[in-house]
Amino acid sequence: MKKLFRNMQEGRAISFIYLFVLAYTILALVWWGVLLFNQSEQITRFEIQNLVLRTDSIAHPVEYHQELTRIQTTEERRSVMFFGEGLIFLAIILLGGFFVYRAIWKQMRLSQQQQNFMMAVTHELKSPIAAAKLNLETLRKHKLDEDKRLKLLDNTIRETNRLDQLCNNILLASQMESQRYQLFREDIDFSFLLENGVKEIQSRISTHTIQAHILPDVWVNGDKFMLQILLSNLVENAVKYAPRNTRIDVSLEECSNNVLKLKVTDEGPGVPVDERERIFLKFYRIGNENTRKAKGSGLGLFLSRKIVQQHGGTIVVKDNIPAGASFEISWPVYSIQRV
Repeated sequence: MKKLFRNMQEGRAISFIYLFVLAYTILALVWWGVLLFNQSEQITRFEIQNLVLRTDSIAHPVEYHQELTRIQTTEERRSVMFFGEGLIFLAIILLGGFFVYRAIWKQMRLSQQQQNFMMAVTHELKSPIAAAKLNLETLRKHKLDEDKRLKLLDNTIRETNRLDQLCNNILLASQMESQRYQLFREDIDFSFLLENGVKEIQSRISTHTIQAHILPDVWVNGDKFMLQILLSNLVENAVKYAPRNTRIDVSLEECSNNVLKLKVTDEGPGVPVDERERIFLKFYRIGNENTRKAKGSGLGLFLSRKIVQQHGGTIVVKDNIPAGASFEISWPVYSIQRV
């Protein structure tokens, strides 16, 4: 909490200094404009005084008025030039200031998200390692009956699977950012993959009921490993935020507009409208790392969108009626086949 408060203070200090420098620059530009206009008026008065001294306005009225008109026209041109240049400089300063401030703000936000990610990953790594270590030490030090021994072994495998998934997410995020990951496409029984995936996730998650409503015999051309990660990330994201003993639904259907739709819905608090795009950003998580209760690294939904996009689909989050969130993935019908 102290670190968060310090980061907020630093952000406010940087914003104040930046706005002060920007305001000073604008005031300096305005002062420069005032000085130029005053100088132009002094030049005009000086030229008119010289004109009066060297020209007899009564004897040569035409020449006098022509020269006076020239002096006044010149002053007007100078004023227009000063005013135009001032507006251009002001626009450049404001535009440059906007882009610079936005870049600074993005960098500060990214830095905060990376700090949150490091805090989350540290916890996510230590928890399964500590649990697996404790289980193994218990098996080594105590002679347990077969049921307890198998229970500890199953728990250890679940924790190592959790650790393996986290490592996969981190590696895949890095590869996708650098565009080094190439899909291994093949024809996949998507219905079978989803049904088995739901059963596997349910076997290691006892806090929620996961129900599958899968359209049978649907095949897709895609990366089997990536689609498994997609399902796992979406379901486990629902598990993190939905209350215990609630239901999570996974459905696959073909819509009337020739679109294949995969839905993962939960009965949690839902996603605020203004957060529905940001939750797919890398490292982004709703709330603060020091106060939120749900675990996670901020990579699951980022990877989910990347995987969907690589397979030619789109992913959106909507409200689940009566409560919760619904993640909906749509694929065009040309990417699937029925048998």
